[in-house]
Parts: sequence; structure tokens; C-alpha cells
Amino acid sequence: MPGQWWRNAVVYQIYPRSFADSNGDGIGDIPGITARLDYLQRLGVDVIWLSPVYPSPQDDNGYDISDYTDIDPVFGSLDDFDALLSGVHERGMKLVMDLVVNHTSDEHDWFAASRSGKDDPKRDWYWWRPPREGFVGGEPGAEPNNWNSAFSGPAWEWDEASGEYFLHIFSRKQPDLNWENPEVREAVYAMMRWWLDRGVDGFRMDVINFISKDTDLPDGVVFDGRYGDGTPYFINGPRIHEFLHEMHEQVFAGRHELLITVGEMPGATVEEAVLYTDPARAEVDMVFQFEHVSLDSDGSKWNLLPFHLPTLRDSLARWQTGLAEVGWNSLYWNNHDQPRVVSRFGDDGEHRVRAATMLGTVLHLHRGTPYVYQGEELGMTNAPFATIADFRDIEAVNHYAEAVADGADPEAVLTSLRARGRDNARTPMQWDASAHAGFTTGEPWIAVNPNHDAINAAAQDDDEGSVLAHYRRLIALRHDLPVVAEGDFALELPDHEHVYAFTRSLDGERLLVLGNFSGDEQDVDVDGWDGAELLVGNVPGSPGGTSPLAPWEARVLRHPR
Repeated sequence: MPGQWWRNAVVYQIYPRSFADSNGDGIGDIPGITARLDYLQRLGVDVIWLSPVYPSPQDDNGYDISDYTDIDPVFGSLDDFDALLSGVHERGMKLVMDLVVNHTSDEHDWFAASRSGKDDPKRDWYWWRPPREGFVGGEPGAEPNNWNSAFSGPAWEWDEASGEYFLHIFSRKQPDLNWENPEVREAVYAMMRWWLDRGVDGFRMDVINFISKDTDLPDGVVFDGRYGDGTPYFINGPRIHEFLHEMHEQVFAGRHELLITVGEMPGATVEEAVLYTDPARAEVDMVFQFEHVSLDSDGSKWNLLPFHLPTLRDSLARWQTGLAEVGWNSLYWNNHDQPRVVSRFGDDGEHRVRAATMLGTVLHLHRGTPYVYQGEELGMTNAPFATIADFRDIEAVNHYAEAVADGADPEAVLTSLRARGRDNARTPMQWDASAHAGFTTGEPWIAVNPNHDAINAAAQDDDEGSVLAHYRRLIALRHDLPVVAEGDFALELPDHEHVYAFTRSLDGERLLVLGNFSGDEQDVDVDGWDGAELLVGNVPGSPGGTSPLAPWEARVLRHPR
């Protein structure tokens, strides 16, 4: 569609800290990314999404920003960034920055001013509140409300010097900005315009549906543990649509057709996503929602449930149907916050290659914009974390400490962390079989997965049977066939326990997508597909058609005209 070039684009997410280190300090950097652009061009992706590279104390690995208009020296300089941007554009790709404006670092100048005293002009740029009536500040229970932080503990931090608490939905070093204040909004919009003027092609907006809070800040329901659930009062809040439309008008109007805007929106429903992404409303181009990656846990992400294909299929199909007429979705299995999909929904052992390529096929043949997270195109797996000392992520470390203090079995907590911990996505990119996987010549900030000797880009680059080669084919298929990007979706075999089957249709062309989510052969019975052409498959010598599917087999069939 005119002005919506991103509908048949593929996005590649880079977590800079773990992608490629150019100077041997063990931390990935911008020059390291620039040196790998040819790899991304050959993969065929259209957009690179860069996780934060701004100055930061790195309490939450860069999602705690202390300066929005510079580059952290650990990653390089603005000159390095400009060279990366030029290299991306020279190769016909676009670059998207991570926009983190629900909160800043507590080391940002804005917060330093806000914290300096109740009379400071920036005091109201953050959420400051006195202790609960009848309590003494700093004592347990004195917090202004009972909300929990996403990283364990209360969502309020006591500030002795100014005699009030500040709100932090995430780390105590990530105070939430007060978007009710128009000065805050204009400062954010000015910063966004600064990056766009520099040549950036858009933003992926971190937890952007958290920016509007219920200003009464009421207590939340206590479901489990010490704290209340505040999400009803800050997820999809009362002024969120107003704020996003204002952002569009103040930042993107007049140049929107060249850009891409992605709203990461935990807790967004299909119905809400339609509103957020309806072009007529001028808010964001697409949502990044979490429903499908929340189905294998119960209540808390750490309470594990076994994988169940029908549940996953029902969710994915509902989003396909719900956004069929209006709106747009992001398609992803992996990102910097999620464990590796081949370990999560597939088989990271004997059938790793086939499971990884099946999962990629099913995802990329949906309607929406696919995202590839670094290493996903190689079939990288979860890491073998032995003890809590192997973890680096603040979410994992804090959860372990709190859960064990509350009496949980340490090994049971580690089992959950190994399955769901964000560090699974953050182990270094596996470029080759050398000592540190070609990521660095120094000591990596987090250990390289020991399976890098077998799973790496160099080993797969010229192997047509590799996961990497399969991803290249999937990306090319989306570019070449309009039916992949724009076709209608219809679910097939809705009651099959192990096979996900659906069709895509556009202007008389029809595709049938089949994915076997099991280690056993599975029968499939879809009428009318005899003699169908096998466009993409992951089992050499497969008879195609609707013959029984081998373990973890994927097929994309084109209907005979």
C-alpha cells in the first residue's frame, strides 16, 4: 500500500552489547555492527532495529538512559553512529532506534534536577508522592501505593533528601516520566525530531503503552506475594491514544511515509491494537504485543507451563483475524526479552535445524511484519546457565534473590530462569567456531554459549541446508510474492494437536502453510491440494503435497491454478 512499505519488509533486531565487538573489550559496539552490514544485506533484511546505544549507567543494559542525544562511549561515538547509518543506507536498508521514554535513568539531568528539591521546575517531570498517610517515609508499607516493580520489590523508591517517593515501574534506577506534564512531552518530541533530522528511519517504542497513568495511582489487587498489580492503572492508560496521536502530529507528520513506528505494548489486546494501528487515527504503524509469548506460563513468567500448540495457534490465528481489515501486527518469536524459540517451542537437540526452520517458516508466512532477532537465523539456543552467578540480567538476579528469600527452592528458581531468563537472548552472537565465537578477542561480558563450535554463521554461510539459508529464502519469498505480505489468512485443521496449518490468499493465488510442532510424523488432510507446488520446505526429498509430515517438518505449498 502507498506509504506503507513496511508491510512487506523484514526487520532485524541487534542487541549491540552482544552482536560484534571491534575493540576487544568484551562488549559489542557500533563499529562492530558496521563491519557486519554485508552479512545483514545478504540475509535480505530491510530494517535494522538497534537496541539502546545512548549513554547509560547500564543498570538495565541501556534501557536506563542518561542522555538521549549522544552515544555511550562503550558503544562508540556519534561519528561511529553516523558511519553506521551511512553504511545501512548505502546498502538499501533502514535504521530504527529504540525509544525508551516511559522512564529515564536516575542519572539523567532531568531527574537530577527533579530530585534536587520540591521547588525545582522539573519536579513534576516525574511521579513524586509523599508517604502513605499514617506511615513514616522509608518504612515498609509507607509507599504511596502497593504496586510491584517489574524487576521485583515495590515500584516506589524513597528519597530521603526531598522527603518523597518516586515511581519506577522497572528498576529503582529507572524513574517513570510524568507524561501528564506537557513540558515532558515536548522535550521527548524535540529529541525524536533531532534523531530523525540526523537520518534515523523511525523508532521502536519501548513499553509505550505504559506512558499514561491513572493519576489517582490507586492500590492494585494483591494476587501473589507482597505487592499489588498496578497494570490496570498504567497499561493502555486513560490518555494513551491522545499522547500517541500528539506524538505523531508533533514528530512524524509530513515525513511519516518514509518512516516506521513500532509500539511495544505489553498487555495490549487485539481490539486495542486495531485502535493503535488504524492509519486513520495516526498513532503507530504496528504493535509489538506479548500474548503469544505469555501462554507457556501461569500468572508469573516464572511459573512454567508445558508448550501446547492449540493454545498458541488459537492466539496467533485470533490476531490474524482481528487485524485482517484494519491495523498491523509485528511477527516475532525472539527478541532481547525472550528466550530462544528453538529451545522454547521447538527441539534444540537432535532436530534443532528442522525445528528452527519450521518455526521460522510458520512465523514468516503470517500477515504482519516479521522480526528476526540476532542469532535466530542461525538457530541459536538457550544457554546452559549453571548457577545464578552466570546470569547478568537485573530481572533474573532480583527475582532469584527475592524468591529464595521468600523460601523458594533455589534449584527450582534456577530452572525457571534457565527457561525464561532474558540472558538466553543476550549471549554473544555466534559468528564462528573460535574461542569466543568471533564476537570478541577479549573476555565477553557474558559467557558465549559453548555450542558455538557447531552453531555459527561461518559454518552455515554456504550451506543450503542451514537455518541461515532457509531464513534467506523466507525473506526473499516475502519480497517476491505479494500474497505473503498482503494475502488473507484462513486457519486449517483447527483441532490438530500437533500441526499448525493455514492458507494465505490474494488475487487468485493461494498458499498452504504446514508446520509440524512435534518430534513424530503427523498425518495431514487438507482437501484440494493435490499436485500443489512445494515453494519452501525444510526436509530434503520431501514428497510435498499433503503427505505425512516428518518430525518438525514445514512446507509452503502453492495451489495449482
